[in-house]
Amino acid sequence: MSVVGFDVGFLNCYVAVARAGGIETVANEYSDRCTPACVSFGPRNRSIGAAAKSQVVTNCKNTVQGFKRFHGRAFSDPYIQRLKSSLVYDLAQMPSGTTGIKVMYMEEEKVFSIEQVTAMLLTKMKETAEHALKKPVADCVVSVPCYYTDAERRSVVDAAQIAGLNCLRLMNETTAVALAYGIYKQDLPAPEEKPRIVVFVDIGHSGYQTSVCAFNKGKLKVLATACDPELGGKDFDEMLVRHFCEEFGKKYKLDVKTKPRALVRLYQECEKLKKLMSANSSDLPLNIECFMNDIDVSGKLNRYSFEEMCADVLGRVEAPLHNLMEQAKLKKEDIYAVEIVGGASRIPSVKERIGRFFGKELSTTLNADEAVARGCALQCAILSPAFKVREFSITDAVAYPISLKWNSAAEEGLSDCEVFPKNHAAPFSKVLTFYRREPFSLEAYYNTPRELPYPDPTIGQFVIQKVVPQASGESSKVKVKVRVNIHGIFSVSSASLVEVQKTEEGEEPMDTEQQATPEEEVIINNHIHSHFVFFFNQKESKTEKKSDQPPQVKKPKVKTKVLELPIENSPQWELAIDMLNLFVENEGNMIMQDKLEKERNDAKNYVEEYVYDMRDKLHGRLEKFVSEADRDILSLQLEDTENWLYEDGEDQPKQQYIDKLAELKKLGQPIQERYMESEERPRAFDDMGKQIQMYMKVVEAYKTKEEQYDHLDQEEINKVDKMVNEAMIWLNSKMNQQSKLSLTVEPAVRVREIQDKTKELYSSCNPIVTKPKPKVELPKDNKAGEQNGPVNGQEKAPAEGTEKGTGDSTGNPPSTEPRPDMDLD
Repeated sequence: MSVVGFDVGFLNCYVAVARAGGIETVANEYSDRCTPACVSFGPRNRSIGAAAKSQVVTNCKNTVQGFKRFHGRAFSDPYIQRLKSSLVYDLAQMPSGTTGIKVMYMEEEKVFSIEQVTAMLLTKMKETAEHALKKPVADCVVSVPCYYTDAERRSVVDAAQIAGLNCLRLMNETTAVALAYGIYKQDLPAPEEKPRIVVFVDIGHSGYQTSVCAFNKGKLKVLATACDPELGGKDFDEMLVRHFCEEFGKKYKLDVKTKPRALVRLYQECEKLKKLMSANSSDLPLNIECFMNDIDVSGKLNRYSFEEMCADVLGRVEAPLHNLMEQAKLKKEDIYAVEIVGGASRIPSVKERIGRFFGKELSTTLNADEAVARGCALQCAILSPAFKVREFSITDAVAYPISLKWNSAAEEGLSDCEVFPKNHAAPFSKVLTFYRREPFSLEAYYNTPRELPYPDPTIGQFVIQKVVPQASGESSKVKVKVRVNIHGIFSVSSASLVEVQKTEEGEEPMDTEQQATPEEEVIINNHIHSHFVFFFNQKESKTEKKSDQPPQVKKPKVKTKVLELPIENSPQWELAIDMLNLFVENEGNMIMQDKLEKERNDAKNYVEEYVYDMRDKLHGRLEKFVSEADRDILSLQLEDTENWLYEDGEDQPKQQYIDKLAELKKLGQPIQERYMESEERPRAFDDMGKQIQMYMKVVEAYKTKEEQYDHLDQEEINKVDKMVNEAMIWLNSKMNQQSKLSLTVEPAVRVREIQDKTKELYSSCNPIVTKPKPKVELPKDNKAGEQNGPVNGQEKAPAEGTEKGTGDSTGNPPSTEPRPDMDLD
């Protein structure tokens, strides 16, 4: 089972995986851990990531980036209409009314939904993870900004499904950062102690998010979040672009904004300049060659002037921090640390303002770019049964207060109630009880439209169907469970009708009360509005009822029956099932098209590579192995192929390139084979010669009756002798033939033949010459005590006529010569 975290950013993406007992951010095919959030469309295929980024200037109308901000938004949204004029590519309206991106793909005009384009990016990230893990990837956790609304979150979940991913959780980016920070801390307070309060500030390219979290051992709780979705690194880029557009207009009389390609190049250079100014305070140059109308432009700026220019943007940094502290009802001295991440957090003036607000030095213990992806991978590991992770519970917060409204049955008009207040714990479920005689609908909405970075506060409509009155004609009791799930998405998860039935005397009533889920909290609230009852802490209420209520008259026994009711869900801007299935199918077809195009390009590259490689070798190491005439023929064919590649062969089917390569190899392969044979043949001859010499020595040793081989059979030795002589004759013959041949013709013998001959000689002779000696058995009547010494190559018994220790084995008396260690007087 895969454990993968995807940080899908506005500008860049990161992929983190769990392996080798830890979390690792993996690199893409360019050995870069950062993958641009960019998709480019061409006449034959799509390019995604770094390959797409390289086409931002050359194919600007069909290369899209920054599409993260279009999720779950209508085309008529004022925000979309405002952005349209600043985009190089075109936006269009989808049939459902949402925003689409119009491009030329496969030489046709296509409109892709935001879900489809994000799915393309996720497909690329999925491939990166699969390449790193060497196994298929399905389960993952995907990051989203904490300020995303319900519609935006559902849009990202749909995108993951289109990409063939099972999104276990949409995780708020600040929560992911908090998890990456807290799970490794060994010194957190115990659960019963006062929690450690840490603020996280994430300033990315297009969004500014903050959260304050309470940490205890094994536990993280998000207390509050605040954000400015319009503030990020892009605003500083915009200020620089605006400055240089004005400067180049005065200096070079150029209207940069009329040329999309020039504007894209200026954005790229301004982003580089911004990063340089974060590290240097001196004057820094900006130079662009052939910028517009073949004019080279240049300018310069320093950090001080840049900060003056961006004073209004920098003034927006502190507002979310004030908001955060007010929501959490905390003082600055309550804050243990302020952890800062995100690409724009490296701007010195931004860091200075945040540090000044909290009155303490900022902490940068986390990787500013990769912390979100690592936190997502950790959450995926916690959710995965395949990984054992330290216990760590995560309680997130509801970003915006959610209310329900419905048509009142008792009073005319609408009734409403706030179900989930701002910063309420999530995921969480609540049970609402209505008394109704007929189907009814609930409308969920955000009740603070001013706080929303989104024009429409509607979440969706939910119709509770098949509601009927009781048999007595009274209103039925309908329990409705509402939930903010693990993705932060609101839903009416279930509805049930409770039928009350009288029972005969003595019959026990049926217990139908279901156990609350861990996320549920059920309490009876004394407030009853219309025909609606709100439940919290049911278990406590039952206990209180028993202890606090006075004794009552015994009521007749009743039993209840619970019937599940169907719910018709109509969330705002929801992608229809048939459309989602169509997008899944289209994504599969585009993946296949990309694969075929890659194979076609690879076949073309093999031809091009062969042309250049062979041309160099013909005048290099292969020169001695090809005749003058053959060299001229092959050189001409290589030149013709090169010309064909850049003219008619620029865009040909895969098979055409395969055939072209086969034609070239028909001439070139024999030359390369002669070179290889020449390199390997001497060693093969040498190996065979050594083998022959070895067996010849064994035969000679047998003939001289050496004891080592006296157990071998005469007939077998003769067989070895014969085979060795035949091999010697064959070897000498082939060596003589080869020495007389030119290097430009086919060899007299191939290396494979020599190796086969050597193996044949070995398999025939080696079993004979390595046959072990038979073991010598002692006579049965020879007792161990009478044996004078070991036998078979061990110490021999003393010779006859001698006594042990009185002489040597020849019968001569012992030597009287003193040994060096003897002490003579």
